[in-house]
Amino acid sequence: MSMYKVTFRFESGESVETFATFGENLLEVARKSNVAIDAPCSGNGSCGKCRIHLRKGNLSSKKTRHISEVEFEEGWRLACCSTIVEDVEIGVPDIASAYRSRMKVADLSSTDEVKIFEHAKHQVEEAGIPLKNTMCVVEISMKTPDLDDTMPDNERFERALKQKVHSDIVRIPYSVLKKMPDVFRDSGFQVKAVIRQTERDVFVYDISGADEEAVIGGLVVDIGTTTVSALIINMESGAILAKASAGNGQIRYGADVINRIIESQKPGGKEKLQKAIIEETINPMILQMCRSIGFNPGHIYRMSVASNTTMNHLLMGIDANPLRMEPYIPTFFKTNALFASDINLAIHPDAHIILAPNIGSYVGGDITAGTFVSMIWNRPSFSLFIDLGTNGELVFGNSDFLMSCACSAGPAFEGGDISCGMRATDGAVEACRIDPVSMDPEYQVIGEAGTKPVGVCGSGIIDLINELFQCDMISPKGKFIREGRRIRHDKYGMGSYVLAFEEEAGSEKDVEITEVDIDNFIRAKGAIFSAIRTMLDSLGFDVSMIEDVYVAGGIGSGINMRNAVNIGMLPDIPMERFHYIGNSSLTGAYTMLLSTQAERKTYEVARNMTYMELSTVPSYMDEFVASCFLPHTDSTLFPSVEHHKIKQEN
Repeated sequence: MSMYKVTFRFESGESVETFATFGENLLEVARKSNVAIDAPCSGNGSCGKCRIHLRKGNLSSKKTRHISEVEFEEGWRLACCSTIVEDVEIGVPDIASAYRSRMKVADLSSTDEVKIFEHAKHQVEEAGIPLKNTMCVVEISMKTPDLDDTMPDNERFERALKQKVHSDIVRIPYSVLKKMPDVFRDSGFQVKAVIRQTERDVFVYDISGADEEAVIGGLVVDIGTTTVSALIINMESGAILAKASAGNGQIRYGADVINRIIESQKPGGKEKLQKAIIEETINPMILQMCRSIGFNPGHIYRMSVASNTTMNHLLMGIDANPLRMEPYIPTFFKTNALFASDINLAIHPDAHIILAPNIGSYVGGDITAGTFVSMIWNRPSFSLFIDLGTNGELVFGNSDFLMSCACSAGPAFEGGDISCGMRATDGAVEACRIDPVSMDPEYQVIGEAGTKPVGVCGSGIIDLINELFQCDMISPKGKFIREGRRIRHDKYGMGSYVLAFEEEAGSEKDVEITEVDIDNFIRAKGAIFSAIRTMLDSLGFDVSMIEDVYVAGGIGSGINMRNAVNIGMLPDIPMERFHYIGNSSLTGAYTMLLSTQAERKTYEVARNMTYMELSTVPSYMDEFVASCFLPHTDSTLFPSVEHHKIKQEN
């Protein structure tokens, strides 16, 4: 069988070389070689994001609507529509791997990075929940053995520890037993022990000399379908030692959970998906954070994870296929049976992993953790919690009841299904304004001063579509109705708006949003608003009865709520009722790790939450269709939007 050399060359100048057989799909070759090429549709040719540049050699490539004739002549191809026929050199543009741009480790000297967690701790304590957990460090003093006292090391240690903590049962794992001879004799039998103490027993995680510093590290991870965020904390003080975020390595197998579940069913699929999240995403984040603060990963003794139901299954290497097959039954909603060594995490092997509980196949632990930290369960007023991630999940209620649902918004809020879309990382436009006369934009780009735009993240897309609508550049159906230098139409008549021309951008093509992109986003925002209306209607409520709206999601530095209302994504209620609370999933997981009572309360919140399956509600589809309009087919639902436009025109 003939083998051909494939060289992937990045804009940074780095390259990856591999070999492939005749007829092998280029996207699959990239995946096997761990080359990050964004493929939200998982390679079915529908999204057009896996653009690559053929520099040398030839590929057998289908022509698609995503590559113009001119671009095709210049060597642009879709990786998923190309197969190997000879030796090739492939240019991988930044936009093709924008979702996986460099890992970001936060600067914790900025109060902005930590104040949201301090606020969460304050709210938890106000709710009467103590910020205490079962982990601690104890000092143990033992008598040095001699010929008259030949008790084994482990029994000597157990006896001293039982006296110290007043417990009858002590559990010593192999990892600690192996260290005992050296640690005890080097320290003269004066040691520190990292333990977990419950009413039932004491578990010993580690031992060290009495003069050594012993810090109990904890790891908090929010596994989003698109983005993974993490913290390393001091379990005793709650101090955040390090914070980082990165793209979920699984995204090259599809932007949504369904495509990833399908990919996991292929030979070796479960192992590939698990490796992508652990070995390619979480473990590098752990090592990078630890390196930045000089911390030993082996001193991370406990971990908290908040993620959706599918991500939980894929993390554990458990078959997720039943989640997408009727009657949609997961293997678990909650479990306490997972340890770091089970899934090869780069922390202490005996570290127990706490999973925020799921409540439905498509409402997971990220939502229960977020609901807990939003505190809507602790207020008598009626509140709405919305998590804008790769999909939209909603929770409505108060201290008496909670109802939740998930809507198929798609990955638009994190840049999926949008040709210029990307996650909220360096190079992403996160906010913009458009001059209504010249139609020229002003935008804010994530990154250092002078960073050029590569794409647009969720908050930027909301702003961009709002500006196009408010400036009368697009119709309520999302079609361009003005002409100008930045508005153009292809040979099929499809319009687009150029946010940044190639010479202004940080990529090899214009950053532009098309009518197809706008239509995709209108359907995404329509799914959110129609889900709100359907859930409220089922309870006999209307939007005027919502007293507070808590919007979560790491889709930018913050959502412009006025703009979100203008396009019909959020209900038209007074602006002071809206609160952006950032990545509530990560914050909720942080409180679960820090406080045993918060962990238990999160489980209680999950048990008390009613899950509503929107697909079984006959009126939902009618609500959805009516919402696929800017702002809505029923303008009376958005009176302030009309007033806003009139005021702007005057």
